[in-house]
This record gives sequence, structure tokens and C-alpha cells, in this order.
Amino acid sequence: MPVIATAGHVDHGKSALVEALTGIHPDRLKEEQIREMTIDLGFAWLGLPDGEMIGIVDVPGHQDFIENMLAGVGGIDAALLVVAADEGVMPQTREHFAILTLLEVCNGVVALNKIDLVDPEWRALVEEDVRSMLRGTCWEAAPVIPVSARTREGLEQLIDALQRALRSRPPRPDLGRARLPIDRAFTMPGFGTVVTGTLLDGCLQVGEEVEIWPAGRRARIRGLQSYRRRVERALPGSRTAINLGGVSPEDLHRGDWVTAPGRFHPTDLLDVHLVHWEGSPRPLPHFAEVKFFHGAAQIMARVRLLDRDLLMPGESGFAQLVLSRPTVAAPGDRFILRWPSPSMTLGGGEILDVHPGRRHRRFRPEVLTTLQALHRADALERLRVWLQSAGLLTLAEASWRLALPLERGRELMERLAVEGVAVALGEGIWAAPNWQAEAVRRLVEQIEAYHRENPLRRGMSREEARSRLGWPPEVFEAVCRAAIREGLLEESGPLIWRSGFTVRLNEAQRRQVEACLDRLRRDPWHPPNPRELEAALGRDLFQVLLEEGRLVRLGDEVVLLAETWQEGVERIREHLRAHGQITAAEARDLLGTSRKIAVAVLERMDASGITRRVGDVRVLIEGRPGQREG
Repeated sequence: MPVIATAGHVDHGKSALVEALTGIHPDRLKEEQIREMTIDLGFAWLGLPDGEMIGIVDVPGHQDFIENMLAGVGGIDAALLVVAADEGVMPQTREHFAILTLLEVCNGVVALNKIDLVDPEWRALVEEDVRSMLRGTCWEAAPVIPVSARTREGLEQLIDALQRALRSRPPRPDLGRARLPIDRAFTMPGFGTVVTGTLLDGCLQVGEEVEIWPAGRRARIRGLQSYRRRVERALPGSRTAINLGGVSPEDLHRGDWVTAPGRFHPTDLLDVHLVHWEGSPRPLPHFAEVKFFHGAAQIMARVRLLDRDLLMPGESGFAQLVLSRPTVAAPGDRFILRWPSPSMTLGGGEILDVHPGRRHRRFRPEVLTTLQALHRADALERLRVWLQSAGLLTLAEASWRLALPLERGRELMERLAVEGVAVALGEGIWAAPNWQAEAVRRLVEQIEAYHRENPLRRGMSREEARSRLGWPPEVFEAVCRAAIREGLLEESGPLIWRSGFTVRLNEAQRRQVEACLDRLRRDPWHPPNPRELEAALGRDLFQVLLEEGRLVRLGDEVVLLAETWQEGVERIREHLRAHGQITAAEARDLLGTSRKIAVAVLERMDASGITRRVGDVRVLIEGRPGQREG
């Protein structure tokens, strides 16, 4: 279900041509109908002779509304450039055409409209004027179809030309990262919140949860429509209306994005290749303020030129865009820049990296070399650059960055592995060859720093170490295994520590520990509760005694000396061997303690597989007569 957009100067008959083709007048606002001039985006659809349905976005042609036009031309499959035969190429014809070429919308048809108003000789002159504008651009071979929206002359030929143009396009891929730039948000009686846009990079399905960016809200898809037909699943490239639950229209704005969960993260810094349009009125200085247009969004931004101080009209270069508010984007997306005042198209280009991490230092050869590779290189070389820069790539990230299906991303990563450029760390994770050694060093440094900060802790939890390093779980475990193999780290359960590290108490701490243990030995079956012990020792010392096994914690409310715990286990075992079962009350009397402590001991023995509860009694589990429980 492809989407095309109109383009062209005001009063050249774009909306009339759309109505003649579809029977739908795209001007939906009362003000538009009164003024007989398109102000905002209009929508229609057309069935082609081959049976394919296409969506049409009709855009305003007046220079005051070009920014509305920009909200409608992102993500289209082709354009219908309309030029009136009685006027020819006009300023907004050139500006709209420049926008299409900057967005790399190279698939299209020119409609030479209003031919009923001119004689053949004038028509030929205007057609040559149009072809002169197209010459040397990606539209050079585009068909120019003479038509009249009023008399319907040439409409069949125009439809055939559109069908041929759309047949030549590659199919829209399903990249598993669905996103829809919102160009309208409104309330529909009986349904609630509805948003519309052109669906990109994936499918959406009724019942699915989605994210709304840049706010980060969650919503659920209650219903979907495509070309006014209800569907269960919307396909990439189709004009789509989404009925959203859990969000109100007041929370949504043109330029927001609806995305698949977990696939996009907002950014306010972009690495780009920027083309300064030759029709721009003045040079672009470093850190100039501009308007940034991407998808349906319009955001104020600053341009950090990385390879020069001044970008002249007709030149191109590398830059960082510092956005005044976050948005979501993907590498390879196209964008437009406009001067804020006087409002005019400045240029546009390609987004190279959506999360560069920091502002680059200007005029740095290594930065420019990387950006040049990302701009010009093929997919394999771009992966090589990203891997060398980041050190680590997952299959999902590689495919996301390249806008390729996962299977193709895996194939390219495996080719890099064969070349020795990538090392597989786990399922779907690759690292640069020197990355693992550097990662082991960073992990060991992290553990050593933890020991310095926490000299009384036996080790650092794996999850805390992983979280601080910011690595995926599979990567962290791979690096951990490497460090342990090299004898740099040791592990036990959830803890890891530097090889050779032991907790060492100073004299004051040793006296404090002995005083606490002596207190417990004097009345071992009536100990203080854990909170009192922790308060007396301090949290770290208390934890040391638990980790060393000198104290045993039984649930939240009981802590015993290790020898007291072992004594209790052996007494209960002997009772069970002699009597076959024991109640909580019998265990209390046997140990000379409280019911709470007796129950805690029995429950721990159950959990350790020594005993089993049967009703109100415990019995000994066979086959464990000599096992010690520490």
C-alpha cells in the first residue's frame, strides 16, 4: 500500500488534480474551502488499474505553509510534482522540488496541469522549462504528463505513469521496528483517541502495546484503519489510522512518534551529512540556529559544523545537530533544514548516527573519517566502522542501524567474524578483537574499586557490576568467564571478587566481633534479633560474619551462631532417628528455645532437604543421615 505526495506551487491545481483522480476533495478544513487554498495536509486514496490501492497526501503550495508540506512528505514512495502550464516553474515549484531531492524522493511523475488554458506552442515552452529544472537530478528521466484536472484530459496517462513509477520501487521492508510519525491527532466519537501517519519499518497489530515518543508514554492499539478500511494488521508503507487506548489527544502532537516498544530511544544529538541547497540565500555559519524537519516533526536546532567554519550554498559537509528537544530517529533517515527568518529551505541530508554519545571535537581527522565511512560505505563497511567505534554490537543493533532484516544483519556480522574483524561473544553478540581484553581490564578495575570502597564485603554482586558497566547480560557473563579463566577473578554464587582478595579486620573490628560472638555463646538459643546484631556490629561487619559462615541467618527474624545451628540440626536428626517424627513444640523443648526459633530451624531444614513437613510434624528424608548443613 504505497503512499505518494503532491508537490508544487500554490494555485497550480494540486488539490483539483487529486479530486479529479480520486473523487475525493482533500481540503478538509472550512477555512481551506472558503479561501479555495490548501493550508494543511489533505488525504485521499486511489485504486490503480492493477488493483493496488495507494494513499495520496495533498500538501499546501503557498510559501507560508511549506512547513505543513514538510510534515506530509516524509516516508513517501513517490511524488506527483504539479506544474501549471499557464505559469510554468515558479518559486515554490523549485523549493518543493529541492525538498524532494534533498529527501532523496527520486521516484515520481510530473503533471503539467491546466493544459486546457494554453496553446500547444506555450505548452512546449513550459515543458522544456520543467525538463530544464529536472536535468542533472535524480528526476531527469521522470515522465512529464500533460493533463487537465478540469477537462480530465490526460488523466489515464497520468495514472499509468504513476503505476509504472510505483512498480519500479523496492518493496517496503519489515524491519521489526514499526514507527509512525503522527501528522494528525484527534478524538473520534465512539472511539476515542485517533492518530494518523505513514507507517514505516514494520507492522502494527490490534491489541499490541506501543510507545509514544518523545514523552515515553505507553498506549495500546484498540483499532487500525488503512484507507478507511478496518484491518487487524497495518503494513509498512501504508497510510494508517490508529485508535489508541490509554492516552488522550491533548497528550499527542504532530511530530510525535508511535513506535514498537523497546526499539527506539529519544535523542537530542545527531551526526549528519548536510547538503546546503544551492538556492539558499546565504552561507551557513557554525552553530547557526535552524529549524529541523524529520518525519512530521519540526524542532529548533543548532548546527555544529565539524569540518569547516562556513558552509556555502551548493556545498556539503559533516555536522552535528543539537536539538532543542528530543526526538526518535534511525541511521539513514533523511531530514530538511530551514532558516527561521526569513523562513526558507536551507538544505537537508542524511542522519548517520542517532546516539553519538557526545559532542565531537571539530576538525578531528578520526571523527571525519568515521563519518565519511558511514556516509559513503556499503553495509559491510559501515558495520566495520560501528564495531571499531563502539567495540561491541548486538545482532539487533546491527540490523537496526543498517535498516536490514535480522537474517541479513547476521550474515554480514558472520562475514566480519570470518575476516577476523569481529569476535562472537554469545548468541547474537560480536566484539572487536581488542574489545574483550579491554573489557576484562575494565571489569577487573571495577571489582578492585569496589574492594577499595567496601573492604569488608567479600565480593561485588554480578548484577551490580553489570549494571555499572552497562553491558547486556550475555556480554557480561562472557567477559566474566574470560577474567576467571585468566585467574583474575573468583566467583561464588552471585558474587565475584579479585583473586586473592580476603576481608581483613583491624584490631578494633576484631574486638567488636569477638564481643558479639561471646554474647551469643553465653545464651546461644536465645539470641538478639538480626536488627539488634546489625546495629551492634554495623552493617558491613554483620555481613562479613554471614558471608564467612560464622553466623547463619534463618529467615528475616532469626540469626544463630554456625555451631549452634549445626548442634540443633544434629539434635533433631537424632530425635527423628529414634522417634520418626517431631512437632514444633517438641523441637522447642528439645533445643531449649522459643517456638519462633524452633520453627525457623525446622523450616530451614525443610528447605535444605534434610526434613519434610507432613501435616504438623517433620520426618527425616531418607538417604541423608550423615550430611552436614552449613
